[in-house]
Amino acid sequence: MTPLEVSKADPHLGFLVEANNDDLRILVDYLTKNSNGESRLTEGLTSKDKYKIYYPDSIHEMLPEAVHELRLFGGNTFANIYRGGVGVSYEEILTDVCKKMKVSFNQHTSIEKKEQYLLQKVFDDSIADMSEDELSELMKDMNIPTTSFGKQAMLAALQTAIKQSGFMFYKMSVIVANQVARMVLGRGLTFATNAGITRGVSMLAGPVGWAITIAWTAFDIAAPAYRVTIPAVIHIAYMRALYEQKKVQNPEEVNQQ
Repeated sequence: MTPLEVSKADPHLGFLVEANNDDLRILVDYLTKNSNGESRLTEGLTSKDKYKIYYPDSIHEMLPEAVHELRLFGGNTFANIYRGGVGVSYEEILTDVCKKMKVSFNQHTSIEKKEQYLLQKVFDDSIADMSEDELSELMKDMNIPTTSFGKQAMLAALQTAIKQSGFMFYKMSVIVANQVARMVLGRGLTFATNAGITRGVSMLAGPVGWAITIAWTAFDIAAPAYRVTIPAVIHIAYMRALYEQKKVQNPEEVNQQ
């Protein structure tokens, strides 16, 4: 499977061919399974021949079909009829999710920036109610220097460090995506295939995992489509962050793929 083949399904998702199978399986599971692990009533991916052949061990071979399924979830059933059954673009889905999550952006904000702002918003909302001790623990976990900062200073230091460092941003994206997967699917990310790049990242980052759980539980995602699109977009944003971090740390490896 090549980036071009996936880009035909959506021009902004060609990079997914570089993702590892475990991460892609989580994306597919968001599209096909509910919180009980049962097939979603509205999904059509599991009936496809490629799903039956390639799930769960060769997700790359069914990426265009997975992207198509995501696009269908992005539009309502009535509108999809008039779109020829192709759903909406990933850009439209991302924009809709950002609006739902009250992420600040403008009409000129790129897709990559919207994804970054989304991950940052989920993270910032989750840590806002942490105590000073919890924030101090999180800063230590993310290797951010701290002395005798007060709460507001620690929040500001965390946000600044994440915005200024690509690897800090990647750490943050891992924390968010891992915890969302644990909540929605009952399992987190698999790190064995990315051991070198994820070394030093705590799986729960201290109390932030619980904070994300509380924030997510309180969030209104009553609309069935949002139960798919919000975690799916967060996961895609994480996979893009990983892809970008790999380019920085292992450019030869990425260029050879």
